[in-house]
Amino acid sequence: MNAPRARVARRPVHGVLLLDKPLGLSSNQALQKAKWLLRAEKAGHTGTLDPLATGVLPLCFGAATKFSQMHLDADKAYETTVRLGIKTSTADAEGEILLERPVAFTQEQLDEVLLRFTGPIAQVPPMHSALKKDGKALYEYARAGIEIEREARHVVIHGLKRLSALMDIAEPAIKLGVDCSKGTYIRTLGEDIGEALGCGAHLSALRRVRTGGFDTTHCITLEALEAMTEAERMACLLPVDALLAQHVAVTLDSDNAARFLSGMRRRGSWADVEQVAVYAASPKALLGTAQVKAGELIPVRLLSPLEISETLGQQAAMETSLKQSSENWAPVA
Repeated sequence: MNAPRARVARRPVHGVLLLDKPLGLSSNQALQKAKWLLRAEKAGHTGTLDPLATGVLPLCFGAATKFSQMHLDADKAYETTVRLGIKTSTADAEGEILLERPVAFTQEQLDEVLLRFTGPIAQVPPMHSALKKDGKALYEYARAGIEIEREARHVVIHGLKRLSALMDIAEPAIKLGVDCSKGTYIRTLGEDIGEALGCGAHLSALRRVRTGGFDTTHCITLEALEAMTEAERMACLLPVDALLAQHVAVTLDSDNAARFLSGMRRRGSWADVEQVAVYAASPKALLGTAQVKAGELIPVRLLSPLEISETLGQQAAMETSLKQSSENWAPVA
């Protein structure tokens, strides 16, 4: 009989962890594992990746969860392998084979099809998706054998290029690089490209290599995180405002910072702008987000005084830990 799992003492953790999600785990499973390793009280992610997909999954902890929704609007980039000649029920390798057709097209035809799917396009969301109808996810209907009518959605494919092609083998496939807007279904894109080529297709692999300004070079795996000490795990966290890189920064003095934090508008000589990250001058701390209209700084999303205090305390503790680590590794004279 297995021993009961020890309870983890949770604590406030604030920041962003860029995870390289592994194959086979859902986004929520990966989130819960990282949350357990960090002993965090509160966590969320910025948009799901299918279990069969790997790659960049920003995880938000504590105060960062207040701004996670903003990152859902970010453009994404993927590398995907499209298996040609086989259409499946889910448009990926998990589904049942529905149809097999011969693969026969020229390089010129492939280039023309890829060009056709570049720019603004319309996509019909797949039945095996988390979109909801009457409060129920589409994949639940699909599993019950029910087909729901879906409206086409408009997305933008900023870039679509062939990275490689394996055509002279028993399992022909093309590897594609896709830069796209939010809401793009790569499974649907691969399936539609297969139909346009006359042979059908499904995704056999999918990796997200970038979301917004975050890419795989900044990510850490669950295995690496698990092997670290607690201090090393905390050092992997980006600050909360890493999610606000595209916001204009405004810094307030202590008097105006206190009023802003209580929800009051502030007046100043700022130009109109929709996205503002607001900071207190001393100590330097993120207060929240705002917009500026007609010289008024209007609060949008505020941190609580407790969140600000905990964030500053976490930062001070990490700086102390790094200083001690540096001293321990100092060369002996």
